[in-house]
Amino acid sequence: MTLRIGVDTGGTFTDVCALDERTGRLHVRKVSSTPDDPARAIVDGVSRILDDVGGRDLGDVTYFAHGTTVGTNALLTERGARTGLLTTAGFRDLLELGRGRRPALYDLQADKPAALVARDLRLEVDERVRHDGRVERAVDPAQVRELALRLRGHGVEAVAVCFLYSFVHPEHERVVEQILAEELPGVYVSVSSAVLPEFREYERLSTVVVNAYIGPVVARYLARLRTRLSELGLRAVPHVTQSNGGIIPFEAAERMPSRMVLSGPSTGVVGAAEIARAAGYPDIITFDVGGTSSDVSLVQDGVPKITSGTEIDGRPVRAPMLDIHTVGAGGGSIAWIDAGGALKVGPASAGADPGPACYGRGSEPTVTDANVVLQVLNPEYLLDGQMRIDAEAARRAVAGVAEPLGLDVLDAAQGIVRVVTANMARAIRVISVQRGYDPRDYVLVPFGGAGPLHAVRLARELGMRTVLVPETPGAQCAAGLLMTDIRADFLRTRIVPLAAAQTAVAEVTEVFAGLAGSATAWLAEENVPAERRLIERWAEMRYVGQNYELPVQVPDGEITAATVDQMTKRFAAEHERMYGYSAQEEEVQVVTFRLRAIGQVARAELDRVPLGGSDAAAAVRATRQVYLPESGGHTECPVYDRRRLAPGHRIAGPAVIEQMDTTTLLLPGDVATVDELRNLVVAVGS
Repeated sequence: MTLRIGVDTGGTFTDVCALDERTGRLHVRKVSSTPDDPARAIVDGVSRILDDVGGRDLGDVTYFAHGTTVGTNALLTERGARTGLLTTAGFRDLLELGRGRRPALYDLQADKPAALVARDLRLEVDERVRHDGRVERAVDPAQVRELALRLRGHGVEAVAVCFLYSFVHPEHERVVEQILAEELPGVYVSVSSAVLPEFREYERLSTVVVNAYIGPVVARYLARLRTRLSELGLRAVPHVTQSNGGIIPFEAAERMPSRMVLSGPSTGVVGAAEIARAAGYPDIITFDVGGTSSDVSLVQDGVPKITSGTEIDGRPVRAPMLDIHTVGAGGGSIAWIDAGGALKVGPASAGADPGPACYGRGSEPTVTDANVVLQVLNPEYLLDGQMRIDAEAARRAVAGVAEPLGLDVLDAAQGIVRVVTANMARAIRVISVQRGYDPRDYVLVPFGGAGPLHAVRLARELGMRTVLVPETPGAQCAAGLLMTDIRADFLRTRIVPLAAAQTAVAEVTEVFAGLAGSATAWLAEENVPAERRLIERWAEMRYVGQNYELPVQVPDGEITAATVDQMTKRFAAEHERMYGYSAQEEEVQVVTFRLRAIGQVARAELDRVPLGGSDAAAAVRATRQVYLPESGGHTECPVYDRRRLAPGHRIAGPAVIEQMDTTTLLLPGDVATVDELRNLVVAVGS
């Protein structure tokens, strides 16, 4: 029998999940992350979990998938490669100019992020292509070789190439790419027509620069990890998660690191969607709280929402990705007092080193310390005793903000929890209310090490009536890696008016046929059997004159006049939902065509267990005084061991439910039931 392993590297912990197909059991391990070398924690965690499943070795592993934040961290900390840029003459400063809008509407002094490429490394190529693909000035190979020598003299490790309208006419970039490969061997080269063949010059330029900037860092990391795993006996092809929730082999990911900026969080959303759908809840909002941040996303009809891009530290990155919104509100987020004397939490985090004060090395007050002071978290140990907790250190840290505010330590700790809950609620409103969705119509699915700890308070804040806590929420992102498919996105910008149906049918058919050819070749390259292949078609559409598009799924089958009519109707419905109206008299056009190729993989099956009795008294292992303002202060709460809970068990709040990877809090009025899939389904009180 075989093993399937998923590994997710977070800011504080590295989570490892192993599915033993011999027994059907899912094993979970959490080890401290090693930011200086993330691979060290991965090897440590994998070694430990192999011991947990009976001393197996990596040779027994037939599937290995990894979610990583290496590329994102390199971008956020500006520790990427020394990068050069070749662009069309006259456009070298576009990277700094960006868009005309200010980062903050009312802040006249807001600073834009520094350009990732220094101005003296941004060189211009005397070429020009018109908007219709007509070549006005061809590339001069001699000039490109001269510019390559200049970049070599500056010691660049990577070069980005972005020419005007290269998404229409990519040949100039291909010529330059070939010359750079000859003149700069060993230098990472990234061209915009391959990374993002899409209109909007600034966003395309920013994305290809990000791709080049983090490319060598990601490539080196994945290559080292691949080598170490191979030396330890791994024979399976290792895969890494993309921002779109799918996985690709390490070697393919090294060429497109910009598509991995949400590598870690995306699989948690995919896994949560699978679990919730199986439990009968297709419409959910996921709530992933780790050591540094909270990541939230909306899933409708069992399908996570997709967006075409995001901003990372003020820099646009365009790539198909799950619509995940992130705020600096995690267990390690630091509490502080601003100049006006108000209590703030985050976005700065204690991270893995030194970590929260209660871990024994840090000294600043964090959300985790506040929960230890309130005794919502175990004041003696976490991770089933693997990590000792210093409750007195947590109290001293929280006192550091309590005293200036004139508060009791307990009130200050509760204040920290209230502030971080408000921050989390704002994040959820961004992906729900601001997108035209009412959070009260959705079930909250918390995961990550701290998600279930804050879930019921957050649900009350938003008026949500149900919370579903998965069986292994603290390692949900790693577990999600066992439920995701191989996936790649192909896209092309081409403006096609839909008013003339006959012409539109021909043009839409032509574009999708070209994308389908690329997708089919990719699936064949990945050795995906024909019966496991899926193709999804999307069109980004708008009314003529609009500046933004809305994605609409294109029906399967041959493109006909009926298909075009259906696309138009779907766009009108989506426009109505998003903006509150649709303009039936306005002409509609497709701007960008997208095709998603999916290779279905064998995944972890969710076992159902028949429901038993409701009495959960046998799962109580202790009681603890927990400070709950909802109960008037200190409250004697039963502490349940989740491992002892069985399907059918019912728990009324207030209560604390502990397990190796997280802690779940129930407030007065909450009632939790264990379902057939061992999820905790919480009916939230008022």
